Amino acid sequence: MNVLWHNLPISEALESLASRRSGLAASEARSRLLQYGPNELKGKKKTPPVIVFLRQFLSPLIYVLMVAAIISLIVGHFLDAGVILGVLVLNAIIGFIQETRAEKAMETLIQMAAPRARIRRDGDIRLVSAREVVPGDIVLLETGDRVPADARLIEVSNLKVNEAMLTGESMPVDKFTDAIGEDVPLAERKNMVHMGTIVSYGRATAMVVRTGMATDIGRIASAIQEIKTEKTPLQKNISRLSRYLVVLFLSICALLVVVGLLKGLDKLEVFLLAVAAAVSAIPEGLPAVVTMVLAVGMRIMARRNAIIRKLVAVETLGSATVICSDKTGTLTLNEMTVQRLFVDGRWIEVTGEGYIPQGEFRRDGQPVDPQTQPPLNLMLRIGALCNDSFLTRRDNNECCDIYGDPTEGALLVAATKAGLEKEKLEKAYPRLDEIPFQSEKQYMATLHPRNGGRVAYVKGSVEKILSLSKFKLYGEQVLPLTEKDAEIIMQANASMASQALRVIATAYAEHPPELEDLKDEHIRGNLVFVGLAGMADLPREEAREAVRMCKQAGIKVVMITGDHKITAESVARQLDLPAGKTVTGLELQQMTDNELHEQVEGISVFARIEPLHKLRIVNALKSHGHVVAMTGDGVNDAPALKAANIGIAMGITGTDVAKEGSDMILADDNFASVVAAVEEGRSIFNRLRNVLFFLLSTNIGELLALTLALLFVGRAPLLAVQIIWLNLVTDTAVAVPLGLEPKAGDELKQPPRHPSVGIIYPGLLLRVIFMAAFMGLGAFLVFRWAEPRMSIEEARTITFCTMVSFEWFRVFNARSDEYTVFRLGILGNRWLLLSIAGAIALQLIAVYAPFMQVAFRTVPLSAEKWGIALLAGGSLFIIEETRKVLFPRLFSLGRWRPLKELNA
Repeated sequence: MNVLWHNLPISEALESLASRRSGLAASEARSRLLQYGPNELKGKKKTPPVIVFLRQFLSPLIYVLMVAAIISLIVGHFLDAGVILGVLVLNAIIGFIQETRAEKAMETLIQMAAPRARIRRDGDIRLVSAREVVPGDIVLLETGDRVPADARLIEVSNLKVNEAMLTGESMPVDKFTDAIGEDVPLAERKNMVHMGTIVSYGRATAMVVRTGMATDIGRIASAIQEIKTEKTPLQKNISRLSRYLVVLFLSICALLVVVGLLKGLDKLEVFLLAVAAAVSAIPEGLPAVVTMVLAVGMRIMARRNAIIRKLVAVETLGSATVICSDKTGTLTLNEMTVQRLFVDGRWIEVTGEGYIPQGEFRRDGQPVDPQTQPPLNLMLRIGALCNDSFLTRRDNNECCDIYGDPTEGALLVAATKAGLEKEKLEKAYPRLDEIPFQSEKQYMATLHPRNGGRVAYVKGSVEKILSLSKFKLYGEQVLPLTEKDAEIIMQANASMASQALRVIATAYAEHPPELEDLKDEHIRGNLVFVGLAGMADLPREEAREAVRMCKQAGIKVVMITGDHKITAESVARQLDLPAGKTVTGLELQQMTDNELHEQVEGISVFARIEPLHKLRIVNALKSHGHVVAMTGDGVNDAPALKAANIGIAMGITGTDVAKEGSDMILADDNFASVVAAVEEGRSIFNRLRNVLFFLLSTNIGELLALTLALLFVGRAPLLAVQIIWLNLVTDTAVAVPLGLEPKAGDELKQPPRHPSVGIIYPGLLLRVIFMAAFMGLGAFLVFRWAEPRMSIEEARTITFCTMVSFEWFRVFNARSDEYTVFRLGILGNRWLLLSIAGAIALQLIAVYAPFMQVAFRTVPLSAEKWGIALLAGGSLFIIEETRKVLFPRLFSLGRWRPLKELNA
């Protein structure tokens, strides 16, 4: 039933569900359980592990390799077949492990439901399983309870509920029971409690109105299930590359078979040539090398506080064009800080940030000592003593953290900056009594001994404290509070509010020593107004620099927050976010999807946003072709995190649901770490391009040498087993450390890749053809020269070593497409040097070890013949390095933007 429960008075709400304060009858509850079903979240049916494993073989590349393996088995080449099948199984195992770790968000959501609930049934209080709760049940809540279902409050006592998991609000929400006579956002439905949220303080009685998948958290669970998981850019690029290679393979194989048969070659030899062509065309080591490069990238990112959960998501960050970031704790510290004080009719600025009690008090830019300023000293003392929070050390013994309310924590830190430590103050002025804060009263008061009498210290909202005040503190004098004084105070309040500061007023009242029980009447009309404290959750310093770097990198930063519009705009100005308008959740709710699509590019800040609004924002940005990175920490963020191209969860404040639905977790909840991850993502993508260039130019070079030899010599220059050695041992041995190449340092000075620009772009393809042509022609000429002068085994061995020599030298060319090896530093990649040494040793074993000679059909080579092989490889290295000096951007065509846009 689609009822706006927050609009209804308590009596109407009870009547709508035929309920009463004493609770449902047990028989009625059983009937409703059958009607509405269990109060639980339902997950999707899991895919059997066997299907997940078999799904890893669904790729054109894999099909080609399987055909090559089958042909090898048919013709009796069991070693070739075994190696190819081994690569296929290894790749499937890696993919299976990654995929089975990915989808756990629904399981975590299910675990978040309260296991037990206290309810009234037949007038008695009972403890039942949360899944048995039904609409109309009366639930009892107290501090620490997890709310079992969405419910309308009917009785409250100082109730505060932590709804951060749903709304993103970091502060506990004060609740009441009065009806709200309009449609308001979820965060402002203060007469409702929601499934999965936690009672921070107080007690309440509520009537359940929605259970299971009908709850707000249930709607989020449904949204997660409905989202289709898109392929990442890397997956799309590898898939596209696979299709191209299949076409290339079929074309070359058809050509070779036709030419071989026309030349009168034996059919078995033609089949062997087809296998050799298949092995040449397909980079067998590509899946393993890509996995290794991404895995190493994950470790590098982890050192920079970005923990990657899904391997293929590493490179997605590098192509991000928009980062949608939460405000609290990501762009800001999530630590309230007192910034300004208005006391004694003058402004005091407070330096420092967060909960670290270090900073100065300044008036007109000059430091002041609070110990010599009685009104300032008194105001800070009131803030510290009329306070239930404590300054604590963190688990790693670093300073500092707050136990209690963040607003009170900010006042406590400000006092500590002035040398007023709460522990010492409480010994000097012990608390005798108190009036705890209640949302209805809007103030808190504590009673302390002072100068032989009693004093009540009070803090609360500005309007409330002013209405209770009769006097003001001016210097060390207590003077009557005039209308003009009140006007000046309200102007100061408005000034701070316009800067998005949360304002707290302080006051005190003197009482005789016999007062022991503090009552409201002791406060009302007796207060001496002292001053105002303005506080805010400050932007992180590193976030400002990170936003600047995003602008330089061509990435738009969009702030999405559950906070108020004025606060969000203030933080946006301080961070220097891109110019754009601010849209509230209510305004967004009134937009159609088409209207949002048209306007979303001009919006920089979204404020007072509800859970599923974020999903609409992500989808609107993606509809413009953006690659969207989205940060979040609550259950409310899970659908948007899953729908974004890369979802980024907070490691410290993030819920398990957000983490499980994300692709990446920030260990420090810091926006700067997102930008660092973008830099690493771009670097990783460059490494993958370098690796692909190296592998593909080798494979195409082998194919070219094979084709030319067949056309002009009539024999294969390399055997299938030798090509497998080249592709899996030599290629992979040096390609993996090539994927460990250090960053060039200019990653964030380049524009983001257009989503349609893949891992292969026109310039890279031209470079592959350029290098493959030299390699293939060089290997063919060596074989053409050697074949009539020596045995076929020796001719193939020298061609084999020539191809290996090309790879040893060419891997240094592959480190960059525009910077020479000397600019990068010959010793810049030491892992590469070690791998080259290892590859040389393995090649010598393949040529000279008797058992390897049998397996690979090689013969020993003289020093002169090694000289021919090394001369060929070295000459290509010199040609390519010279090209980088003369024409460094020769192969940059289409690197960042598609050709159709470059020509527009």
